Amino acid sequence: MVFTLVPKYPMTRIDNLYQEWCSLQPLKEEDQTRLDQKFMLEFNYNSNHLEGNTLTYGQTQLLLMFGKVVEDAQMKDLEDMKASNVALKKVVVEAEDKERPLTESFIRDLHRTLLRENYEESRKGPDGITHTYTVHAGIYKTRPNSVKTVTGEIFLYASPEETAALMADLVQWYNDEVQKNRMSPIELASLFHYRYIRIHPFEDGNGRMSRLLVNFILHRFGYPMIVVKSDDKTNYLTALNRCDQVVGPTPAVGAKATMDQIIPFVDYLSSCLERALELSIKAAKGESIEEEDDFMKQLTIIERNARKSVPQDGDVVTPQDKVDVFNLFHRHFADRLIRSLEPAKRFYNTVRILYFMSKDKDSINGDGFFTLDQNKELSRKMSQHDSEVLNEAQSIMFHISFIGVKGIYKIKDNPIYIHASVIFEDSYYVFNKKSYQYRNYPTKDDIDSCLDSIKKTVLKTVSNFKE
Repeated sequence: MVFTLVPKYPMTRIDNLYQEWCSLQPLKEEDQTRLDQKFMLEFNYNSNHLEGNTLTYGQTQLLLMFGKVVEDAQMKDLEDMKASNVALKKVVVEAEDKERPLTESFIRDLHRTLLRENYEESRKGPDGITHTYTVHAGIYKTRPNSVKTVTGEIFLYASPEETAALMADLVQWYNDEVQKNRMSPIELASLFHYRYIRIHPFEDGNGRMSRLLVNFILHRFGYPMIVVKSDDKTNYLTALNRCDQVVGPTPAVGAKATMDQIIPFVDYLSSCLERALELSIKAAKGESIEEEDDFMKQLTIIERNARKSVPQDGDVVTPQDKVDVFNLFHRHFADRLIRSLEPAKRFYNTVRILYFMSKDKDSINGDGFFTLDQNKELSRKMSQHDSEVLNEAQSIMFHISFIGVKGIYKIKDNPIYIHASVIFEDSYYVFNKKSYQYRNYPTKDDIDSCLDSIKKTVLKTVSNFKE
């Protein structure tokens, strides 16, 4: 069955463009290829350009709809681009099956494709405390993901407890509206997007998901897919903010917003659709669809693909980057390592832990260091001496030594020296012989692997008996 939706609001400009677009079908193969490549360029460039940027959503400060990660994480621009491509292909395939209704199963599978795997995330919550938690791929959120606005207010999304029911209602509502045949595709897509983002069903990737699902709806009804440009984010956010003011802050109300309440957002996405239709018509007529900044976008994508895993031309490390490496990663690692090695103390007379921020790579000299404590976050409000050390620091020096086997054991008197330091370079840091960009941290697998290796070293040493 193919549905033709009747618009509730005037759509004269879009209707006229759509009719012209339909009259030009089917496109020549070379024109379709040009159009597909153009869309993929826009999709990849804008999605990755916005990746990791924290922006205001309505009255809130949040990650813009297209990304994190994380930047969630671990220098994964290329992997995110590939995952976005795979997710988009899934959207196209699913949308072309007109008989199949939208399902929560498809939404969760799409999210799993987009994020690829579970990963650890560290963020400062509305309470001002930094929390580390697992982001789950393809699973509705298990923790609140409300945010603190720049004015200090808390903007609420649906709680984990109500998310499943609201998502079930959202999907059922969408399928019912398709059957009722009351809204145009862009109206349906706009309202779905707004309701979805007010639920915020996943722990990360909600913005990218909402954009993919908008394009699922448009493609299902034979419309070109759209791109929200990263340099147009102010207009995007303004439209959402105007809707938020009308709808109000209650999550359950936002998840049931009406078309009359989100007209500014319908207008905004309609303008995106008009642009997509105009571009598609030009391609169908064999006209050029290149834009002035396409060359720059193409070079940007090539640069992302060509970049080595350790960036050669990134930003120079800042003191805050060093503080973040300690606060968000290393102190938690150090605490876990110290606790895990506690049983080994029984074999040795002396256990020494050295934990410093140091001006040298892996040592301390003169007054070029200060002591670190894994139980305390490092604040930028520090003494002049410590601030000077931080500015010039080349390492977080972390050593544990086990010295002098106790006489009651028939173990060879071999000391154990464990080094788990961080080395700061200009555009990346090194931990356990692996490089990471600043503002990205080792994965749980990376940390587990390091800890396992250290434990094996300890076990090997204390099992070396005297003859």
